[in-house]
Amino acid sequence: MTTAPTTSPDTRTATGRSSAGLIAAETPVLAHNYHPLPVVISRAEGAWVEDVEGRRYLDMLAGYSALNFGHRHPALIEAAHRQLDTLTLTSRAFHHDRLAQFAEGLADLTGLDMVLPMNTGAEAVESGIKLARKWAYEVKGVPADQATIVVAGGNFHGRTTTIVSFSDDEEARAGFGPYTPGFRTVPYNDLAALEAALDDTTAAVLIEPIQGEAGVIIPDDGYLAGVRAATTRAGCLFIADEIQSGLGRTGTTLAVEHEHVTPDVVLLGKALGGGIVPVSAVVAHREVMSVLGPGQHGSTFGGNPLAAAVGTAVIDLLATGEYQSRATELGKVLHTGLTDLLGHGVTAFRTRGLWAGIDIDPALGTGRAISERLMSEGILVKDTHGSTIRLAPPLTITEPDLTSALTSLRRALS
Repeated sequence: MTTAPTTSPDTRTATGRSSAGLIAAETPVLAHNYHPLPVVISRAEGAWVEDVEGRRYLDMLAGYSALNFGHRHPALIEAAHRQLDTLTLTSRAFHHDRLAQFAEGLADLTGLDMVLPMNTGAEAVESGIKLARKWAYEVKGVPADQATIVVAGGNFHGRTTTIVSFSDDEEARAGFGPYTPGFRTVPYNDLAALEAALDDTTAAVLIEPIQGEAGVIIPDDGYLAGVRAATTRAGCLFIADEIQSGLGRTGTTLAVEHEHVTPDVVLLGKALGGGIVPVSAVVAHREVMSVLGPGQHGSTFGGNPLAAAVGTAVIDLLATGEYQSRATELGKVLHTGLTDLLGHGVTAFRTRGLWAGIDIDPALGTGRAISERLMSEGILVKDTHGSTIRLAPPLTITEPDLTSALTSLRRALS
């Protein structure tokens, strides 16, 4: 079992107070845009983290899938160290020696043709929106400024002003208007509603193959294939946001592979940076990506040498199929363990690979309260929407550690 180091740093300040308390509760200069659990992490390795007071926790969130390969995976750390010794940034004003390998590897991994490297998941989504609109005007022939994009209710694609414009989460949306036009929202997992929303102005359908922030909402079998068929008939693009669901999390490289579907555009992020640097990408068919020309889109840090080196190492890990297989096999353990908890505090759950959304009996507490109880058990998870919690452990987690986490969940619910 991989464990975090057990040595504890000095946690006392000159006043004698714990630095954990100071960092967690007494930082008035930090914007209060998050409400983290009261734990201050200082070290990590594999599936384990350690706080400033030396207590160890099993990380069952993995940075919302940014840490699919665990904390400080040796191959990824080695790739980063090696690149730090040579070249970290040129901007795209010049070529560098790591970018072509990264782009070719990612195209091969996804089965698509061209790669647009960016930094964050939200940047990938914004880039996908721009790409779809430009394609609609130049290829489909939509009149200028009339392109529309169909999205799903309950979506989470990021928090930029354009993206929150088509969110129905009022906590993320309220107070940030005026909102960007050009989006139509239909219910998730409703093919009839989606088809009814498509017309000659539709540039694309943008959906998550599995809705992560909504609580790991998995659509019916055939839904993704139906989206592919509907977009093909309507002559518009299918954009799959695989930022949380992709890169091994669900037991396949991409979640759309469960229905043998190939979108026109795939959005990637989180795990692509290996938990070391922010890396995202838009991957698309050549006839779609080719509408972009020099000066029409870009990023100073997108595709930088350090990001490309780490991203290439991530691609190499996934190319073996080991992590997809681990997600599949450990996902069976996760599913069995949650099945045993039905009626014992769990009212419903959804799993796909090593990813779960768990609905807790509201009588036992909110998702936040259950997360705090699990933290006291040495397990870190995250709540979402009322009494739902999410589990997304690193794909490197051992079966004994996963089983132990499920045992801790049972105790927290009792």
